[in-house]
Amino acid sequence: MTITSTDVPRRGGTALSDGFVLRGVYALDEHGYFDGPVDVAVCNRHITDVRPHLPLNASAVDVDAHGLWLMPGVIDCHSRVTLCTYDPLEMMTTSLSERFFQTAAMLRRTLAAGVTYVRDAGGADAGVRDSLLAGHVPGPRLAVSVVGLTRSEGHGDGALLGPGLEAPEALTALDYPGRPRHVVREPDDMRAAVRSVVRAGADWVNIFASGGIMSVRPGQPLPEFTAAELAVAVSEAAAFGRGVMAHALGAAAVDAAVSAGVRSIEHGIGLTEREADLMARYGVTLVPTLSPYHELGQLADTGQLPQWAADRAHVTRAMLADTIEVARDAGVRIALGSGCRHRDRHGANLAEITRLRQSGLSASEALLAATANGARLCGISENVGRIAPRYEFDAILLDEDPGDLSLFERPDAVTGVFLGGVPVVPHSRLPAAMTVPVGGDLRPSPVPGPVGDLPPAANPATP
Repeated sequence: MTITSTDVPRRGGTALSDGFVLRGVYALDEHGYFDGPVDVAVCNRHITDVRPHLPLNASAVDVDAHGLWLMPGVIDCHSRVTLCTYDPLEMMTTSLSERFFQTAAMLRRTLAAGVTYVRDAGGADAGVRDSLLAGHVPGPRLAVSVVGLTRSEGHGDGALLGPGLEAPEALTALDYPGRPRHVVREPDDMRAAVRSVVRAGADWVNIFASGGIMSVRPGQPLPEFTAAELAVAVSEAAAFGRGVMAHALGAAAVDAAVSAGVRSIEHGIGLTEREADLMARYGVTLVPTLSPYHELGQLADTGQLPQWAADRAHVTRAMLADTIEVARDAGVRIALGSGCRHRDRHGANLAEITRLRQSGLSASEALLAATANGARLCGISENVGRIAPRYEFDAILLDEDPGDLSLFERPDAVTGVFLGGVPVVPHSRLPAAMTVPVGGDLRPSPVPGPVGDLPPAANPATP
């Protein structure tokens, strides 16, 4: 798909900021169902009205959208836009400059796929985020965590590279300049580590509360921090207006992270009814990232993983549906996270919607996980995530009813993308005045957040 500029094209001397109206479209409502046909009016980046048969506006462009489906742009709460491979050797030997050009390509693919906001789980730093805002590269709105905090010898500490060569997998390049402190060797190190990533420009603090599938350790992933240690991280992050996202596999790690007051559990595979009840009670969101676990399972099936990783991958894949069922039954809010970290998957982010549906969510629940729930988690729910008046028009168009949501596994699922009211991937129905690529920058406007409008930490208790 061709991405055009977000500089405002002009038609006959009248800027597109005068507005346009999508006529007769089926639009996703706040309950996750498509309503319509309705007309959707957009002006100056924002939705101004949504209802049937809007009056004609001589200054606005009318677009025949009958038979099209409209939904908010997807909010991906867990991706790795700087990662292109699972191969550690490739990670270590790819030059830093090449990695940043790769990142630009991954960001372009992500936006073209219909993802208009990404919360990066590690690797993208403040410079990537700010380059998007400055218009140096096209891509979605971006919140960054820079690098995940880990204990010494823990998941993500880079020990795979050997003593003295620590390089967390999310950054990988040994010459990465200004890498913030991220390894917690002693309990007292936690506050300093949080301050280090905040100083580096992190919007979120990401912490590895447990091991992972690819941790080079025997056995299944184990907790890596106590609830008390995690509570220190939450408290310190809150002092700087940041929330904490916690990578956690296994009931014990999830329990510790939720008790500490984190905003979201990443992955959460193996949580039990107890942890799910706590998450629902304290308003902690689950970001399950189903797709990468299916992919790792496929690699294990074909002998492409070492045996220790293959064993974990098989066990974890078998637990995915149960994890979703337990969380759903307890009333846990679920948000989409694609877990993309390979060049073949960036741009296929929306397949996670299909995975959520296949794992037990209803179609409406899966669509809300991809939009409104992610907006709420990221602290931007007053600005994006809905097709409703006063919201910024970050949106995608589909040519067919998404039905059981299997459509989202197809690379051609999304046929139009809007970012801040501008058609960055123009649909074929749009008139030429709206689709002619023009010179200038593609600049997603900043939205409040990422955590500034969230309520206080859900669990005020300090372990």
